[in-house]
Amino acid sequence: MLCNPPFLRGGERERGGLDLEAEGRQEEVQKERKTRHNICAKNYIKSHKPLALKLTSSRIIQVSNNLHFYERRGVIIMKFMDKDDFEKQNVFGTGQANTAYAKYFIGDSFLNPLTDPKCGLFLANVTFEPGCRNNWHIHHATKGGGQMLICTAGEGWYQEEGKEPVSLVPGTVIAIPPEVKHWHGAKKDSWFSHIAAEIPGENTSNEWCEPVTDEEYNRLG
Repeated sequence: MLCNPPFLRGGERERGGLDLEAEGRQEEVQKERKTRHNICAKNYIKSHKPLALKLTSSRIIQVSNNLHFYERRGVIIMKFMDKDDFEKQNVFGTGQANTAYAKYFIGDSFLNPLTDPKCGLFLANVTFEPGCRNNWHIHHATKGGGQMLICTAGEGWYQEEGKEPVSLVPGTVIAIPPEVKHWHGAKKDSWFSHIAAEIPGENTSNEWCEPVTDEEYNRLG
């Protein structure tokens, strides 16, 4: 389920999205967030003088193999092939190699726990190298449960079985219900991070299924 804030959706409602129109200052908040985001991105661009940039009135195009800037619906998005550049934007930290779950991933992933599991709500920043994705999997629960993804840096994909893939950019929020088969990971031309929140529930467990094949993945572009 996609829960993009309207400032990333151009004010459009999407099926399954959060309806925030009832909030009184929503338009003002959207404008402020977008302004802050674009200022940060433009300052980052200015600090990297060697990068060959072509500026237009509607978008910023990066001419480089390692870093791409472009504007989508008024928000500057950054793709990263270079890990050092990416880590400057990955504010929640890359953490350590995700060796415990490596067999359920294609490519290298990293895990940085943000809370103690004993606190009742476990949060972790998960980082994927370009092309890395986890296997199809299901979060089981008899009551409650599921997972929330909050995308923080780079670009990635999320897909539920039988549905179209969803492009993930910083600010995208995905609510994953229990018992839904899905996968998520980086795009092939960018590092990617999201915060994963395990939703408390009863009799929760994870079922890991088959990998996302190269054929399936490469069709996404």
